[in-house]
Amino acid sequence: MTGASVPNPKHYSATWSDDTRITPPDVGDEREILSSVLDWHRATFELKCAGIPRERLSECSVPPSSLSLHGLVRHLAGVERWWFRQQFAGEDLPMLYYSDDDPDQDFDTLDGDVDEAFGVWRAECERSRQIVAAASLDDTGIRRRTGEPISLRRIMVHLIAEYARHLGHADLLRERIDGSVGA
Repeated sequence: MTGASVPNPKHYSATWSDDTRITPPDVGDEREILSSVLDWHRATFELKCAGIPRERLSECSVPPSSLSLHGLVRHLAGVERWWFRQQFAGEDLPMLYYSDDDPDQDFDTLDGDVDEAFGVWRAECERSRQIVAAASLDDTGIRRRTGEPISLRRIMVHLIAEYARHLGHADLLRERIDGSVGA
């Protein structure tokens, strides 16, 4: 594990000992720093879900909340699509796991295969990386709610914050599922 200590070996998940995350650089240009920090957060989320039996990823282990790791991966796939593809790149495609009639289906309607949900999330992350690589941080998309421009730089900062917030949720969910902490 990169630069972290194990808080309590009996609660430390063996799957996290195989940590292959790339630590973001301490020095680099803005694109490199933002991209590597966002990718580190993505890898951290995946690591927090590693080693858990697939059926347990759908557990809502902090009642009455409907949060689950399965729901979080669906939510994060939708977030990637919404910000990078729909708002920034202007791609005309349906939202994932959302409708006006059922806005919380990413968490509340856990139909479909967990592996499929991770596949969708990984594909959205890859498409986001492609969009970022092809654009300037100063390029803008249009916020659908306001019609105002928003820069790729601001979207990347927002996604880093979004992942950081949900990594805290994933920490709690993982610890409730199997007692593992870390990463």
